[in-house]
Amino acid sequence: MPGGRRSPLYRRHNLGCFPSAPSCQIWRSQSFPAPRNPGSPPLLCRDMALQNALYTGDLARLQDLFPPHSTADLLLESRTAEPRWSSHQRGLWSLTYEEELTTPLHVAASRGHTEVLELLLRRRAKPDSAPGGRTALHEACSAGHAACVRVLLVAGADPNTLDQDGKRPLHLCRGPGILECVELLLKFGAQVDGRTEDEEETPLHIAARLGHVELADLLLRWGACPDVRNSEGWTPLLAACDIRCQSPKDAEATTNRCFQLCRLLLSVGADADAANQDKQRPLHLACRHGHSAVVQLLLSCGVNANAMDYGGHTPLHCALLGPTTAVAHSPEHTVRDLLNHGAVRVWPGALPKVLDRWCMSPRTIEVLMNTYRVVQLPEEAKGLVPPEILQKYHGFYSSLFALVRQPRSLQHLCRCALRSHLEGCLPHALPRLPLPPRMLRFLQLDFEDLLY
Repeated sequence: MPGGRRSPLYRRHNLGCFPSAPSCQIWRSQSFPAPRNPGSPPLLCRDMALQNALYTGDLARLQDLFPPHSTADLLLESRTAEPRWSSHQRGLWSLTYEEELTTPLHVAASRGHTEVLELLLRRRAKPDSAPGGRTALHEACSAGHAACVRVLLVAGADPNTLDQDGKRPLHLCRGPGILECVELLLKFGAQVDGRTEDEEETPLHIAARLGHVELADLLLRWGACPDVRNSEGWTPLLAACDIRCQSPKDAEATTNRCFQLCRLLLSVGADADAANQDKQRPLHLACRHGHSAVVQLLLSCGVNANAMDYGGHTPLHCALLGPTTAVAHSPEHTVRDLLNHGAVRVWPGALPKVLDRWCMSPRTIEVLMNTYRVVQLPEEAKGLVPPEILQKYHGFYSSLFALVRQPRSLQHLCRCALRSHLEGCLPHALPRLPLPPRMLRFLQLDFEDLLY
């Protein structure tokens, strides 16, 4: 039921093979409830006319149902859509309808009925009531109804209360009104770095996981800590680098969001080389998910291109072990940038596996092969490349297999010698050499779609 959550403290069961007839209503629209003592429990209401008016936002009808001096401090009961068989006595089975409780305020907040919300609050509905584990403010935030969020906060709703999952309203903001909801919560005292109970995540972690650049920027302007860690040691920058592409069509947009988030976080002082509990760093994650622009950004910050995680994987390993769907992200740029920043080359014995996995990205194979003096592939390596790939990239693969165990050109050997001499300072030394641009690009493993 929208606006409600199941809670073991508020479950009712009706026995029988079919839903039982509506039980006697504790509250009826014909007899308005009078105000009660502040400490008295709310009334339980099963009136379908009231519930229908709440779900549809029928303000006129609700004004009739809630005249002056009545109370909206009510509980609404609703059954789940599907019955379940359960046994209450040995040998006796029955269909059980689990029921959950919510309040009129929750329903109005989750549906975005602002005027109804105001009416209910005037009729003494409690803004922080949470019979199912969430308050109406949680519901309004998760649906992105900024006007309802404002009404509830003005009425005194607590912006820092935890729901049954240990999350605050600020953690749940979604939908078209997400930025306005967040700003309202912060203005009314929400803790910008408030944590969830179990994961210990802040709103900035969630903004990073969502890939929401504007939300992250808003939180940072309100003082969010860019290097805060959750229970597993993840920082918002790590979360941003872990954004995954859902489909090849979204590759460019996903990478762009990730890049903007990382640039924003780094601009406010986030640690570019912070590791989580598994020793994964932002560079590992960006390489694994094929975010080539982010890889270049992190390398420009001076991160270690050879740092290992707990599994012994370097960023280059992560780039080559990533999903082959990352071809849409131009993995050759990631591999080239890593090698130009001193990444240790792939063990020659593993090159056949790399060829088998990345043959559909010949530039990735090219840049790897151009770091060796000899093409170190077995004679039978040609069989690793499917015929359709050989045909599509005929020029490159002809040049590759023609050089197996054969000497490379003198020009290439000079490149290898110079890169080996400058090992450890390649990214800083190469641009300072007084060389023509074309020769500099050659030394930096520029793509030629051919090996010689």
